[in-house]
Amino acid sequence: MGMELHAEKAGCAEMEIAEITDSDLFKLVRHALKSAIQGDPDQYEQLLRVMHPDEGVIPDVALLVTCLKALSGSVSCLDIVHHKSLIASILQMSMWNCGTDVMDALMEFNISLATSSGQYVDLCLEMLVSNFMPPDSFISLLNQPHGILRKGQVIDRVHSTLTYIAKLVPLSPLRLERMITERMPHIFTKEPLILIYVENMLKLESGAIGDLVGRTMLVAIMDKLIDLDVDIAWDDILQEDFTKGIFDMELGDLEWPMDDGQQNGDELQISWMERYFSGNLNAQKLDSLIVLTFEHLNFCKESGRLSQVFHTLLQSFQQTVLMAYKSKFSQFVLFYACSLDPENCGRRFADTLFHKFKSSKYPEWRMSAVAYLASYLARAKFLPISFVAEYVESLLEWCSTYCSNQGGSINPKAHKEFYAGCQAMMYVLCFRMRSMLAIPRIRSRISKHIEDILRHPLSPLLVCLPSIVEEFLRLAKVTHLDVPVNIVSSNLLESELSMAFGGRERLDTFFPFDPCLLMKSDRFIRPNFVYWSMVRSSYDNDDDDDEGTSDEDDIEICTAGNWINIPNDGAARSYDQDLDEFGNKMSKMSITPKVAQWGELQSGMRMPSSLLPCPDSL
Repeated sequence: MGMELHAEKAGCAEMEIAEITDSDLFKLVRHALKSAIQGDPDQYEQLLRVMHPDEGVIPDVALLVTCLKALSGSVSCLDIVHHKSLIASILQMSMWNCGTDVMDALMEFNISLATSSGQYVDLCLEMLVSNFMPPDSFISLLNQPHGILRKGQVIDRVHSTLTYIAKLVPLSPLRLERMITERMPHIFTKEPLILIYVENMLKLESGAIGDLVGRTMLVAIMDKLIDLDVDIAWDDILQEDFTKGIFDMELGDLEWPMDDGQQNGDELQISWMERYFSGNLNAQKLDSLIVLTFEHLNFCKESGRLSQVFHTLLQSFQQTVLMAYKSKFSQFVLFYACSLDPENCGRRFADTLFHKFKSSKYPEWRMSAVAYLASYLARAKFLPISFVAEYVESLLEWCSTYCSNQGGSINPKAHKEFYAGCQAMMYVLCFRMRSMLAIPRIRSRISKHIEDILRHPLSPLLVCLPSIVEEFLRLAKVTHLDVPVNIVSSNLLESELSMAFGGRERLDTFFPFDPCLLMKSDRFIRPNFVYWSMVRSSYDNDDDDDEGTSDEDDIEICTAGNWINIPNDGAARSYDQDLDEFGNKMSKMSITPKVAQWGELQSGMRMPSSLLPCPDSL
């Protein structure tokens, strides 16, 4: 093709308007490159102005595309020292501000430059990674049709180029994964930018080079979730009522209220979070990132990759989440993955936690692991009762063996793992006791050990959280399970003994799968989640009448071991409750000592960091 080169656009003072062919322009570009090396910069500077026009000058797109193509065919003439400014001006271009013709020409140049010499590989990869996110001026367009279209155009070209370079430069994926993790946005980056960056990371994980970089991407994302998670402070937002036990925090009935269709989900979410999260932007970012991860896990399941991805997530969980001080929400990534594949992922998760509890050399890690195990077994609606019973029996056997090998009396600090195991066992039974004891074989196995453990001189009923012990004994009475009943002081949430075995981190009050307080994430979790209200109502009925139908029976109808999700009418309740009523109950979910009077949450307060240990929040 031919094109018209205007002197004022090209900066060629000696040239009149003339029509030259593309091949002639290619020759001019090569000559400009060589002249710059020889000390004659005039034509080189003219080429620079094509790549980076002066302010106020409208770029000639056709000329820009042709020059980029000419440079793509002339990379052998480029010198990283003499042509530094030219290379920089090209690689600093934002594809988000370019049309598709310029994008294609930029990608062609990027590939040619990266494959021409190893000294350019990092520069080219940095250019591609920098286009993971749009410039700030483009953020407002991301939700508009033009912005959505441009986003797809940019991301598709970036990833196809990364794949092409990886094929031609085998070591480039190693450099790429390091670069992506180093350039990952910090937690205070604007939400749309951090979301789109993580979206690119997940696209790499599931893409053509996922086998090479996927694990690093997932681990980096989990690390970022933890960074956001621990930044969300907790004690400043919840107003506490120290007179209520953890099983009286009845928030399981609550759904996100809707106003007869007048508020859509997004408007309600903003209203709710502004009111209760006190404008905590990091809580909103974390919520959106977890949802993005949930959607990726769904995609992995559909593509048959969930088991492979879960292996990486489980390793990351053990290295970061499990060791994080009372992580609040990040762990729900594992919970949701297990709900997608209970038979495989669900069992691997439980096996890992129980193994950590039995074998870790650090007491705090063991206590954290058994807290995760108990909360998981109690809350995971997708787990058949036979599965839950298997781990409860294993906990009982471990505690029984511990008792056989120990003498002496109460010593919370010396036997903290034992008390953690006993509390975990009682916590799970509070949720699952009726369903488990309805099966004679399971009832026999549980009864075999439990009374001896509870009556041992180590006295777990006096050391574990009184609120859990009291509820456990009440339910044991309803289900006719023979256990001691006259030990616990009533109406106590915690005691000096429970605080002693919990340690500075208060692991005695850690229930990591308490209901998720992040609104968008909760909608993924809720269908497969056991709320205390589902369980408690059946036992309340039995206080007056031992007969009747149990809500928990509806939950646990997969007692034969079918690994399926069973719809439950009690899990999804009406959306027509008033938001103010929801707020009044929401503010009572913590059990730590009361520090403020009831009332509206004050501005400046921040998102809670943990339910302590309210097993029934939302």
